[in-house]
Formats: sequence, structure tokens, C-alpha cells
Amino acid sequence: MIYIFKRLQAANRLHALVLFFLTTTLCVTLVAVRVHFTETATFVFLVWNIFLALIPYGVSTLLVLYQHKFTNRWFLFFPIVLWLLFFPNAPYILTDLFHLKHRAGIPYWYDLGLILFFAWNGLMLGFASLMDIQTILTKHFNKTVGWLVALSSLTLGSYGIYLGRYLRWNSWDIVSSPLGLLHDVIRPFFHPSAYPKTFGVTLIFSLFLVIAYLMLIQMAKAFKSTDESL
Repeated sequence: MIYIFKRLQAANRLHALVLFFLTTTLCVTLVAVRVHFTETATFVFLVWNIFLALIPYGVSTLLVLYQHKFTNRWFLFFPIVLWLLFFPNAPYILTDLFHLKHRAGIPYWYDLGLILFFAWNGLMLGFASLMDIQTILTKHFNKTVGWLVALSSLTLGSYGIYLGRYLRWNSWDIVSSPLGLLHDVIRPFFHPSAYPKTFGVTLIFSLFLVIAYLMLIQMAKAFKSTDESL
């Protein structure tokens, strides 16, 4: 345990993990309070969604800690593919705002705050894991590869949001129902005019995620430059 803490500190991971633990705990607490006062399980599914959003961050954290174990940089391909399969689960929580409506027994503002907190936490988990992957690829390949994979992941993640929200596919369906998933993934590209929602959702979320990620990267660089100048 002490060894793990030392590795986390050496990789500047400990503080981020503590913050994500606190924000995730707060998310779960908000749902627990809602269940207690309403005696309904309306938003309990958000706890499962945030758990799925934690998986890509967990994978990227392990990669950061143990990337030195990969004697061949091409072996990174397998864990990064695993990361990518679960990555859409992080920004997917943004679409849970679809469930927002007036419900008896709880103020509307509470439900709004609850869903926004989950959505924000999921988005930050996704961006943090993406930064990890981009950093690893930049180190083992070059900056161009890092950015190419980062921007591609945001676009593929947006398409994954569409597959999850509208077609109800999950990350593990790549194992349980690979042919059905593959059929729904490639079908719109053969008849694009018949699937305006598919490309519309993917485009809008891609723009949002890419711009948000670029802004986060830029703010991090600006903060680092200001901190170094003090």
C-alpha cells in the first residue's frame, strides 16, 4: 500500500485521485439523500453511470503508473483500445439531462443540481483520462500522434454517446453481441442520408467535447506558466 502511494505521489496522481473520490462520493450522497426523502430510486442509475465513467480513468491511471513496463511501445495499443471502449461512458452522462423534469416530492432545482454534478464529474473523469492517454502517446511516439488520438477519441466518444443513448448499446456489448453492435455502428455510413440524427448528435457532441477539451488544456498551460513565473 505504501508503495502504491509513493508511486501515485511520484506521478502527481494522489491529489487528483483524492478529489475525484470526494466528488464521486458527493454524487452518490446526493442520490442517497434523494432516495431517503422521496422513497424512490429514480436516479439510482446515475451511480452505475459514474462507476462506468471511472473505468477509463482507472485504466489511464494504471497506464501512467506502469507504462515503463511496456518494453515495446506498440504493446500500448491493447490497453488504449480497452480505454477507448469505456471512454464514451464518461461524457455520456451529459445526456442524462434528458431525464430532468418536475417530479413530486423533490424540488426541481435539486434534481437539476444532482444531474449536473454527475455530468460534470463524468466529463472531468473523461478529460483527465484523455490527458493521460495523450501524454503517454506523446512520450512514446510524438506530439502529432498524441493529438491525433486525442481528437479522434473525442469524435469516436461522441459517436459512442449516440450508440448508447439512442440505440442503447453498452461497452461490454463488444463481447456479448459483437455482430449486432458492428451492424449498427457501420450501417449509417452506407446510407448517411437516412441517419441525420446519427451524424447530427455525433457532430454536435464532437464540437462540444473538442472545444471544451482544448479550453481545459489551454487553461492548464496558462496556469502552469503563471505558477512558474511567481
